[in-house]
Amino acid sequence: MERESMEFDVVIVGAGPSGLATAMRLAQIAQENQQETTICVVEKGSEVGAHILSGAVFEPTALNELIPDWKEKGAPLNTPVVGDDILLLGNAQKSQKIPNLFVPKTMHNHGNYIVSLGNVCRWLAEQAEAMGVEIFPGFAAADILYNEDGSVKGILTGDMGVAEDGSEKDGYMPGMELHAKYTVFAEGARGHLGKRLIANFELDKGKEPQHYAIGIKELWKVPADNHHQGKVVHSAGWPLKESGSAGGGFLYHLEDNQIVVGMVVDLSYQNPHVSPFDEFQRYKHHPQIAQYLEGGERVSYGARAITKGGIQSQPEMVFPGGVLIGCDAGTLNFAKIKGSHTAMKSGMLAAESIAEALAADRASDKLDSFTAAYKASWAYKELKIQRNFGPAQHKWGNILGSAYAFIDINIFNGALPWTLSDPKPDYAQMKKASECPKIDYPKPDGKLSFDKLSSVFISNTNHEEDQPVHLQLKDPSIPIEVNLAEYDEPAQRYCPAGVYEVIRDDDGNNPRFQINAQNCVHCKTCDIKDPSQNINWVTPEGAGGPNYPNM
Repeated sequence: MERESMEFDVVIVGAGPSGLATAMRLAQIAQENQQETTICVVEKGSEVGAHILSGAVFEPTALNELIPDWKEKGAPLNTPVVGDDILLLGNAQKSQKIPNLFVPKTMHNHGNYIVSLGNVCRWLAEQAEAMGVEIFPGFAAADILYNEDGSVKGILTGDMGVAEDGSEKDGYMPGMELHAKYTVFAEGARGHLGKRLIANFELDKGKEPQHYAIGIKELWKVPADNHHQGKVVHSAGWPLKESGSAGGGFLYHLEDNQIVVGMVVDLSYQNPHVSPFDEFQRYKHHPQIAQYLEGGERVSYGARAITKGGIQSQPEMVFPGGVLIGCDAGTLNFAKIKGSHTAMKSGMLAAESIAEALAADRASDKLDSFTAAYKASWAYKELKIQRNFGPAQHKWGNILGSAYAFIDINIFNGALPWTLSDPKPDYAQMKKASECPKIDYPKPDGKLSFDKLSSVFISNTNHEEDQPVHLQLKDPSIPIEVNLAEYDEPAQRYCPAGVYEVIRDDDGNNPRFQINAQNCVHCKTCDIKDPSQNINWVTPEGAGGPNYPNM
């Protein structure tokens, strides 16, 4: 069909830290050179920040470079870290604090800030718009457009007003083509267009498979006596060790008697009975965590996948007409459990390479200068130093893996002359249900622990219900005939939002697979962990999904 189109110099997909840093750096260069560069950012969330979810302890390295006077301009970095506790939880009652001397230096947070990353992105968007960047929230990038020579031409925004059966509803509005000389993909972890670009251009050729975790987070308002502004707590051990899973918990004291509590669960876990959501609910009952939450009120909830494979898994980031940046390309430093600073730096470097190409009147080229600049940057050097952290965790678990990381990072500064391999993808780690013990998770008490549906409710998740299901099954028979039969259909448990259910009749027979797509918080875990790789996450209608406040 004939569609309307708009022309820009640069189109950026995603208004997260990397996408907004790209837009701002492009605008800065245009101002410095007294040139006009048309820049468009499309964001599928209802507003900038609506889909942003992170712990978050924020390292300001890239922000210092991008906006040196960010304090004067009112950036929402209000809570400097004043103390770090690293806890080893031995069981549901016991814990031990790890002396700072034996903690990998990547876990020290002096000079960092506890923030709402959503609010940081809202502030960055304001700065970008003041410089002439056009930001369009509520518009999902649904497809990639190509030139005749195979280079990327831009993106197609999703149609609005399409019914579940594919028919056009009242108020139907076709998507628009956004054409650009260069297109930047900054969708975050497991971007649905980034995944297709990697396959189309074979950007992961010769690379190890990407690895992921799921991060689950709640925001609490707690009594003043429970609150210690600027305190950071990380933990390993219980409850994940009981199911043989890797990962850990976190608890950060924000301003205004707010506490962020969450858990990161490595998606390499083997037991299909594991429920990351329920592991997190259990975690909050440990006395070391409960002491801060008791008497408080849960304000918000969310979940998001984390790209954590490191440079071994990082695809080539450039292709004719565009570039992958941030978590779309896997720039997170998993040893620090931080990715905003490296994501922003990747975007700033992309902006500089694009600006150079535009000044030379080039369009749709492959930005080879970016690859060289990225590998010479502090961001890449930082990721190279920690390259063995993730594989060590997978090989030897949290405790021995962290001991190796201490030697590798603290003593040798990442200069040991080898790179550990981690060649097995996360979904392929899962064992058959018959080979693994079932896990009896306790019922939530409604005070510290909660069920999935009440959690999704406070994520403010909303989708237009009469639209095509955005969780696509490649083969509809697989969930019951393969995944249920062999793995007890783990989608029921790895999804943190109750999207997937196995429904039976009153006699417990005739199972069928049900997808409650309206519950989806866009975490992408299903796309990653399904053992049959049968679920393809695509973007729903624009403005759908969670609406996170202060997350």
